[in-house]
Amino acid sequence: MSDRPVFVIGCPRSGTTMLQLMLHSHPRIAVPPETRFLVPAYYKRRKFGDMRSGEARRTLAEWMAGDRTTKFRELGIDRDDFIRQAVEGPGSLGSVIGIALKMYADRFGKARWGDKRPSYVKQVDMLMRLFPDAQFVHLIRDGRDCVSSLKEMPWFTLDSYHAMSTWGEAIDAGRRLQKTMSEDSYYEVRYEDLTNDPVTEMKKLCHFLEEDFDLAMTSPREAASVAVPVHKVWHSNTHGEVTKARVGSWSKRLEVWEIELCEQVLGERLEANGYELSGAPKAAKEHVLAFQRAQQKRKAARMRRRMRDQFNRFREPGPVAALLTSGQLALAGVPMQRERIDELEQLSRF
Repeated sequence: MSDRPVFVIGCPRSGTTMLQLMLHSHPRIAVPPETRFLVPAYYKRRKFGDMRSGEARRTLAEWMAGDRTTKFRELGIDRDDFIRQAVEGPGSLGSVIGIALKMYADRFGKARWGDKRPSYVKQVDMLMRLFPDAQFVHLIRDGRDCVSSLKEMPWFTLDSYHAMSTWGEAIDAGRRLQKTMSEDSYYEVRYEDLTNDPVTEMKKLCHFLEEDFDLAMTSPREAASVAVPVHKVWHSNTHGEVTKARVGSWSKRLEVWEIELCEQVLGERLEANGYELSGAPKAAKEHVLAFQRAQQKRKAARMRRRMRDQFNRFREPGPVAALLTSGQLALAGVPMQRERIDELEQLSRF
């Protein structure tokens, strides 16, 4: 049985929380709410120092568990116990982060752990550095539905042009991943297919994950009570049954000019993923230009982040890749101790 980490990725408002809960409903898989410590911990790795040092691991663990910008408390694990395990654990950045996720899985007696955050779709390279044996599940939804939903979120403070760019970037990232990653590492599923026939789609997903299908995955509302924070009122739909009621609701939620622009600038991507266009007229020139400006601004910001990260890779203070799973240890050339083999065999029986 596999112990590979599982990451749920996709455009925001594409149903990733629903998929997180469906996976969390599996008896061997635990996927927590968004943790918000993984990405900043990676980008601040030079500040935390060489993770081969126990004190450096303590500093990182204390920041993860105590900083107000992270969501560590939503994992429901003991802060002091986490810091102790981080200090005593393997000396790498990914190991400290992974221990928090593993402890979350341990809460439920589950063998596999992971994380969910839509923006990870553009950060898979970083995640593969941290967890080189990870599997990624990319949930794709009609871009027009994603844009209409993003507009209504209290936390999305940008305009429709940025919402459209967000979906386009997620789709483009997925195309690159599909070309560069192995078939056992990257998997795509459409929101519309998942909500229309959850049993069939989850069976296929379980095959990818090398897990037995469990019917509980198709009715994840019980998992919502423990895996969706109460304050996230915009995820209220996850407390019910899997439903296709919101599929195609963009036709009533988007303004006419937004539909025209979506289909003009995202049309090729929409059709490539099986979404039929409405035949809306061409968008006004000023809307196309505004979209292009937003797109260019976002691209420039991504380039700056990528260049900073490439520069930091030459000055990394210590190991990055986690040493927690059988795959991670094998990739690092570390022989597994008998106790670890016994532990993995025991977990595989759950």
